[in-house]
Order: sequence, then structure tokens, then C-alpha cells
Amino acid sequence: MQHIVVDKFDIQILEALQRRGNATNSALGEEVHLSASQVSRRITRLEQSGIIAAYGALLDPGAVGLGVSAFANVILERHSEGSSEAFERAVATLPEVVECFSVSGDADYVLRIVASDLAAFSELMMKRIMRLPGLAHIKTNIALKRVKQTNVLPLDHIMHAPRTSQRVQYAESLRATD
Repeated sequence: MQHIVVDKFDIQILEALQRRGNATNSALGEEVHLSASQVSRRITRLEQSGIIAAYGALLDPGAVGLGVSAFANVILERHSEGSSEAFERAVATLPEVVECFSVSGDADYVLRIVASDLAAFSELMMKRIMRLPGLAHIKTNIALKRVKQTNVLPLDHIMHAPRTSQRVQYAESLRATD
């Protein structure tokens, strides 16, 4: 496992980019007290290391007509590598399934599903999700209200974690030219 060393400036840049992914290097530099070129070099390094995985606009589901959110706990018929892979490939083709996690506990997978309304959700469930390969049982919960939803990851732990426990390691400072 390759370790990546970050300092307080990198963490500040990452926090700012999570809140405003379209911020210019100049604006980020003003916020973290670095030049735009230093910010640019640091962002490039963070992208190349895989810490920054992608950029995108976060859309409000309701604003684009996806007023129903649901969570489905899925249990498979068999627990073999082949059946899991077939299920995962099929789920990957469904745009309404916006997240899928293999989990421990009572279910094998948890899906987060969006739909325009209850009728569309019902049709999706009956005609596509219930027909996924290997599905033995599904229990679905409809979200009544979004209390919190964020893609902003907490980063404070990086500065306090033991050096060997994670891929990203903290240093008080990197070279001033980074």
C-alpha cells in the first residue's frame, strides 16, 4: 500500500473542494493562504494519488423530479462468488439504483433507489428489481423526509491517526513549493 502524505494545506484544500468543487485555484489559494500555482500543484498531486477520485455537480433529486427515495435490503438465494457478481452486474445497469453496498448483518446488499413517484417506484420494483438475478428476499423502506445528506467526508481524523493505520498520512508541513 502506497502512503500519501498530506499537510494542513492539503486538508484545507480538500475540505474546500468538497464544499465547492468548482472553486478556482485562485479562490482556493485565498482561502488557504497559498498561491494559485501552489494550489494547482497540490490538487494535481491529490488527483494523481487517488485522494480526489472525481468531480461532479450534486443535483437535488426533488428539483429534477425524483421525489421518492427508498432503501432496499436484499438477501441473495446463494452466497457464491458467481451469484454475487451476477447480481452486482445487473444492479450496475439500473440508473435508479444510485448506491449499492455489500453489507454484513441481516442483508447481503443495501440499495439506495430513486424514482419520480410511488407509481414509478412500484413499476421499477415489480418489473426490474424483483427480477434481479439471485434475489431471494427484499425489504424496502421509503424515505419520508431527508434529514441529512452529504458527500462531504470528515478529514480531522487524518491529523490524529497512527501513521500505519491508513493510506493517507499527515505531516505538519510539506515543502513550501508544493
